[in-house]
Amino acid sequence: MLIGIIITGLVFIPIILNKEPGFIKSIFIFGLLFSIINAILEELIWRGIMLTSLIEYISVTNAIIITSIGFGMLHLVVGIPFFISLLFSIGGLFYGFIVIKTNSIYPAIIFHFVVNIGMVLSGMIL
Repeated sequence: MLIGIIITGLVFIPIILNKEPGFIKSIFIFGLLFSIINAILEELIWRGIMLTSLIEYISVTNAIIITSIGFGMLHLVVGIPFFISLLFSIGGLFYGFIVIKTNSIYPAIIFHFVVNIGMVLSGMIL
């Protein structure tokens, strides 16, 4: 998924560069703000609150699976196509295992931020 985002981002860069400098600055600021806010909030909700709460009642593996499915479904509800939402669920598995293995939410926030920046630069989020 990250390779796809990078490739489409490279295609999108010439379009941005043909715009005026104010537009480029706006896209850059939007991308940073959106990516930071979105990564922090989604990770706090899905891995910080939901995952840690579910682990008290069910196994770690099942908690990761459930929160990952919920994470993907959230994106489906906001209009992201099914296949992309499915990829987000797989990303949620990755984020969940990172949080469990590192015992910290910060690595998941950083990975999530990188994916979000890629999505903005690729034109998926504008």
